[in-house]
Amino acid sequence: MAIQFHEKSKEFHLFNDKISYIIKVLENGQLGHVYYGKHLTDREEFGYLIEYARRDMAPYPMEGRSNFSLEHLKQEYPTYGSGDTRYPAFELEQADGSRVVNFTYKGHRIFPGKKELEGLPAVYVEKENEADTLEVVLEDEMIRTKIILSYTIFRKFPVITRHARFECDLEEGVTLLNCMSGSLDLPDKEYEMVELAGAWNRERYPHTRELGYGIQGVYSMRGCSSHQFNPFLMLRRKQADESSGEVLGFSLVYSGDFLAQVEVDNFDVTRVVMGIHPNEFRWELGKGEEFQTPEMVMVYSDKGMNAMSQVFHELYRTRLARGTWREKERPILINNWEATYFDFNEEKILQIAEKAKQIGVELFVLDDGWFGKRDGDNCSLGDWYPNLKKLPGGIKGLAEKIEALGMKFGLWFEPEMTNKDSDLFRSHPDWLLADIRRTYCHSRNQYVLDFSKEEVVDYIYRQMRKVLGEAPVSYVKWDMNRAFSEVFSNGRGKNWQGKVRHQYILGVYSLYERLIREFPDILFESCASGGARFDPGMLYYAPQAWTSDNTDAVERVKIQYGTSYVYPISSMGSHVSASPNHQVFRNTSLEMRGNVAYFGTFGYELDISKLPEEELEMMKEQIRFMKQHRKMIQQGVFYRLKSPFEGNNSAWQVISSDKREALMAYFRTLQPAQGKFERIYLKGLEETAQYEVRECFGARMDLGVHYGDELMYAGLSVSDCAAGVDRIAREQQGDFFSRLFYVKKVEDR
Repeated sequence: MAIQFHEKSKEFHLFNDKISYIIKVLENGQLGHVYYGKHLTDREEFGYLIEYARRDMAPYPMEGRSNFSLEHLKQEYPTYGSGDTRYPAFELEQADGSRVVNFTYKGHRIFPGKKELEGLPAVYVEKENEADTLEVVLEDEMIRTKIILSYTIFRKFPVITRHARFECDLEEGVTLLNCMSGSLDLPDKEYEMVELAGAWNRERYPHTRELGYGIQGVYSMRGCSSHQFNPFLMLRRKQADESSGEVLGFSLVYSGDFLAQVEVDNFDVTRVVMGIHPNEFRWELGKGEEFQTPEMVMVYSDKGMNAMSQVFHELYRTRLARGTWREKERPILINNWEATYFDFNEEKILQIAEKAKQIGVELFVLDDGWFGKRDGDNCSLGDWYPNLKKLPGGIKGLAEKIEALGMKFGLWFEPEMTNKDSDLFRSHPDWLLADIRRTYCHSRNQYVLDFSKEEVVDYIYRQMRKVLGEAPVSYVKWDMNRAFSEVFSNGRGKNWQGKVRHQYILGVYSLYERLIREFPDILFESCASGGARFDPGMLYYAPQAWTSDNTDAVERVKIQYGTSYVYPISSMGSHVSASPNHQVFRNTSLEMRGNVAYFGTFGYELDISKLPEEELEMMKEQIRFMKQHRKMIQQGVFYRLKSPFEGNNSAWQVISSDKREALMAYFRTLQPAQGKFERIYLKGLEETAQYEVRECFGARMDLGVHYGDELMYAGLSVSDCAAGVDRIAREQQGDFFSRLFYVKKVEDR
């Protein structure tokens, strides 16, 4: 058992061979935090690590104890009041308005395995021996309410997952005003905080700041996890880098409004809280009711940021993603959106599909514009029946023709939205998530449906079920193209309004769950105007996500690099699109576009019926290459080698889990004049094994046989004509330049 309870000291020690997490029942019955970090040998008592102090102006809850103040003690799940004036993990209001509570230890349970969270996504185990779980019961007897804090530690991973459940047995009930999934108090502030921030078309750029006194954090109040911030924080020691140093990663398995916050008090104690954003949250619990928070995942690494990311990658790829497509190689697809936008008919679609089949594409995806009377973005969302003027045989007829070509068929939906010009809106204007008595905002001419109402979810489910049940659909792209604005559930009372934002995302999850159970072989890809809902909650239902609407290869290097801090390569939808690019109008070579898109699910998004034969031949070769290597790419170990945010050049690498083969990609944004010599230092190879290195595409050069330690510590030279090295990559020179190297163990030749 990886969790020990020491009765005498009242301490819980959660540990495996990598990490330890220690909790203590304090003298006042509340839970104190003792330690989180590298593995410690188990012992009866670690209480000496708790530091008691007498400080002026500090409140002391126990009579006669003037060195026991919650203002200065590290806690597990703190609330405001009773002496602690820092930001709390939860706030609870009683019927008389009092927010004063006293939750103390009442008992615990330790068991093998991990429970599912009802109605919420969470990481899971397939066998009980993969993890152990601790549930600690806290109770405020005066208000007959309990908090059950849950901690799961995995045997294989340096991972602890956390969540909280509130149970009320009070006749008049209580009201939750704030309930974080977890809180962690750390003994110092000598960290840098790294978050993933951006906007539409430049999502998940890493941003770093040194911790300072007060509050620093990221959040979303947009109804989705958002383009602007991701539900992820990293705290790294100032000396830490990609391959060394202590790093703590925090990730929230949730897709709605969130808060991820770090507070540093004036004695340098650092508090991390993460959970549902409390803005507009107010959840009334009646007698016999309960509330479950989403799950917070904590990863510890003492070997730098790459090691942290690799843990998240494997955990989320194998124990968060589920179903048929979890382990399967993803199909190479073509999507018609940037090829046709709304301007298509069946003949044009089949022309693209026939050409796609000739070059080896496996899946055709029909994007927006196939339903209602949809010829632009101002109508028909919510009317999920085929436009027979465009598709005389409907979705069924088109899908069968695509399958007759030897490809699978995929379809785009945007289930959570409607337009005013739609049958749905005309029938149910009260289904909008807006106060329809007032002026309310549109975005892209569309409006959010109130998924906090079961009847709305049921209506959309029936429409989608009909389409998917009648046609051979193998893939669904699930889009969501606007954020919340005026959040109000029409026809509901005052007490419901504080629940709406969370109930909305529960409605989304429930619709996903129903469709997945009914159509288990469909590959779902989540999308939210590109990357506005690229979060762990979505990966539980859709094992891949559209990484960004920005398909430019140069920008995608940055976007995919930042996304890799938390999310596996297999989750990143990555397409080769047209040049000049439709978002930033940049011209890049087909070769570079392919070299970037390989490191994801890979596909195309352009009108291939208009391309010259030489480009089609290159695409055939790209597809052959991806089919040969996609298992390694999508299931291998990913390393960030050189950051695109720190200079003109960047690189990354993926290596098979058995260390027998690897791919390394090198990117240069602008051509230098008399550039410097350049080496890239590979990672993860066997030091004494010999590896053959070959450049793919471009120069197609054999670069000889080298020992693993040479490639990792002496490096692989990528110097070329830009640095005066004769003949190397001469035909590839210029701006927006890339090279791809295949590394294979000699014995496997």
